[in-house]
Formats: sequence, structure tokens, C-alpha cells
Amino acid sequence: MTDKTSNQMWGGRFAAGPDAIMEAINASIGFDKRMAAQDIAGSRAHAAMLAATGVISDNDAEAIREGLLTVLSEIDSGTFQFSTALEDIHMNVEARLKEVIGEPAGRLHTGRSRNDQVATDFKLWVRDQFDAAEAGLIALINALLSQAEAGAAWVMPGFTHLQTAQPVTWGHHMMAYVEMFGRDLSRVRDARARMNEAPLGAAALAGTSFPIDRHMTAEALGFDRPAANSLDAVSDRDFALEFLSTASICAVHLSRFAEELVIWSSAQFRFVTLSDRFSTGSSIMPQKKNPDAAELIRAKVGRIYGANTALMMVMKGLPLAYSKDMQEDKEQVFDAADNWMLALAAMEGMVKDMTANRESLAAAAGSGFSTATDLADWLVRVLGLPFRDAHHITGSLVAMAESKDCDLPDLTLADMQSVHGDITDDVFGVLGVDNSVNSRMSYGGTAPKQVRAQVERWKATLS
Repeated sequence: MTDKTSNQMWGGRFAAGPDAIMEAINASIGFDKRMAAQDIAGSRAHAAMLAATGVISDNDAEAIREGLLTVLSEIDSGTFQFSTALEDIHMNVEARLKEVIGEPAGRLHTGRSRNDQVATDFKLWVRDQFDAAEAGLIALINALLSQAEAGAAWVMPGFTHLQTAQPVTWGHHMMAYVEMFGRDLSRVRDARARMNEAPLGAAALAGTSFPIDRHMTAEALGFDRPAANSLDAVSDRDFALEFLSTASICAVHLSRFAEELVIWSSAQFRFVTLSDRFSTGSSIMPQKKNPDAAELIRAKVGRIYGANTALMMVMKGLPLAYSKDMQEDKEQVFDAADNWMLALAAMEGMVKDMTANRESLAAAAGSGFSTATDLADWLVRVLGLPFRDAHHITGSLVAMAESKDCDLPDLTLADMQSVHGDITDDVFGVLGVDNSVNSRMSYGGTAPKQVRAQVERWKATLS
């Protein structure tokens, strides 16, 4: 395309074309061509509405419809020639449409502006990404549910400060991530519902004098309703910000889980074995099996959160309605979406393929005096001691076990009675890790029965 073609698209206001620097900074076709399908869907809906309201003829609408399908097929097949001189996907499509069908193409832009057009395209694209994120999250949650169900009764150490705290079950730990990703799923659905208002027909900022039917185009494009204020419709990028903020929170959850997988798969822990599909070797150390997929997921939060911050800064302080700054809204969202979907898919794959090493988990579950709280609870429940007194007695017994280089169950009754004379043999019934987890029957607790109940609740919720 020539500068003259570009000037014709802009109209008669400009006699000379932009120089190379202006063209380079002004063009967005290098990235917004990803919205080609959404742009053509919006244009088809707009043309059909213009014909239905008598703004253009049925013949022109049919020519536009067929021409747009031709353009879409060229884009899909890779034969379409994108032009930087034409700036963006909207003008590239319209210019090619004119080459294909001639004069009727010039009627397509009646009653709309690039401002409402780009807002519509972008909303449609982000909405598709929300749908993809929903599918990815459901798949990941189902993989976690499978792990939780299989290991509902497998004991492992629970940690605070990455120090052994109390025994929990593998299933309980997996279900913690189900709850996290479940909240992400809720945010995705909530944000998608809120964004589902159509900007199309808001035109540049004030609406249009043509008798258009915005409810018709909104319905045709799957929106719940048209946006109620034309100024807000073209100015709004909340939907993109919500997408990025939702992605950022989910990326934090993915990163936390990835960090645990990195730790758990190490030779020092051996809690899990990651499959070869999601691990790599070392170029020099033949014994290494590196959790690279988990490490890369852990890093994705930086890119996704960075995109969120970048778009916040773009939108900060912009007056109504449209400003060219808003052209900088898409690259961050495109990059974040790519990385979020990839991270979700990789995490689902790792969870489906990983093997929990039950013996290593069980061996670690009883270490680090993990049943100390059970001992304190027994002193309260059986001997009627105030919890603070029981806490002090238990601490003394832990110190004794440390000095003897043994764990609490290895102390003799005489050892225990030397600290508090009323302790009986019954105390040893609460010191085993299986007894500990089975006793945690409070709602949401780690007892296998509670874990299985939560698995069933989530299965019912997803179905």
C-alpha cells in the first residue's frame, strides 16, 4: 500500500503522508492483527444491522458479508498482505475489502468509529481468553482432584515457615490448591460476566445520528447488552485490567505450587517424581533431572504481573474519551494471555503426570516433632489442663526428645511422667501421624474423610 492509499483512508484532512518515524510509532498492525477474526465478526454484525435498519441496502450488506469472508479466508491461509502504512487491523481489512468488492466497502463504516470498533474487537478477544482460562483452570482442578482422591489418606508433613508443623494428608495439600484455583475460576467467570457489554455503535464518543440498533449487534456478537454510555464505552479498558489482575493472582498461585514442586522433587525431599515430559537434563551432570517446567511457571508471574502494572500506567490519568495512548493496551494483554495459558497447560500436565512418593511422604510426616500439638491437645482433653500449661509441658518434652536424639513417640512413659506425673500410656495413642490426621475431623480439616468429602463437593460443583 502507498502513502496515498493511507491518506485516502484518513480522508481529505491530510495532504502529505506520515514519514517513516511517525509511521513506525503510529502503526499497530504488527500486533493487533491477532484480532482479525474478532474485527471481521464485528464488521459482519455491524453490516447486517445497517441493512436491517435501512441504513444500507441489502445488496451492499450481502456484498460486504461475502467480501469479509474472502478477507478472513486470506488471513487464515496466510496470503493476506498486511500494510504498516494502513496502521492497524481495522484499516487493513477495510482497504482489502474495497479491493475485493469495490464501492459497497465504503458504506461499512457508517455509524461507527475506529474507537468503538477497536474496543469491540479487543473485548471479543479478551472474552475468548477468559473462556480459554476457564477451560484451563477446570482441567487443572480436575487433575488436582485426581491426585487428592488417590492420596486422601497418605500422610505427609504440613509446614509453616517451611518448618515441620503438623501431619497432613497429600489429598489435603492438593485440595488447598483446588481452593486457590477455584477462586481464580470464580474471578474469571465474574470478570467475564461484567465485561460482556458491547461498545459497538458508541462511535467516536457521542453515539451516532443514524438509526442503528445496538441491541441487535450486541446480541449477534454474544454480548448481554450494549454499553449504556458512549463515552465510557470507547474509554473503558477495565476488562483488560481485570483480565490482567485475574491472571496475576492466578500466576501467583501457579508460582507458589511450582515452588513446592521444585522443592518436593529435589533429592533432599523426594516427595514427588516429575515425569520426563516436564523435566530436562543437565549438559554436564548426568545424574540431574531438572524441574524446568515448574521453574519457568514460577517465573511467568513476573511477566504477567508486569503487564498488569504496565497497562495500569497507560490508563492512569487519561481524560475521556479515546487517546492514542490506549493503542499500547494490547501487547501486554497478548503476552500475558499467551504466558498464562501456557503456564496453566504446563501445570496441568505436571500434576497429571507426577507421582507422589508415599513412603518418603510418610517418613517425613513423623519427623520434626510433628505430633507435638496432638500431645498438647491430649493434655487438655484428657487431663483437663489449660492449653497454655499443656503447651509448656509439651515444649519441655520436645526439648527432652531433642536431647535424647529421638522423636516424641520414642520417649518412655517414665520420661513423660518426669515432666508431668499424670500422663498415662494412653498418650501414645495420639502420637502416631495416622492417628493425628484421622483426628482432624473439623470441617475443612485434613482427616481423610473430610478430604474425600471436599473432593466430592468439587466434583459436583464442576459438573
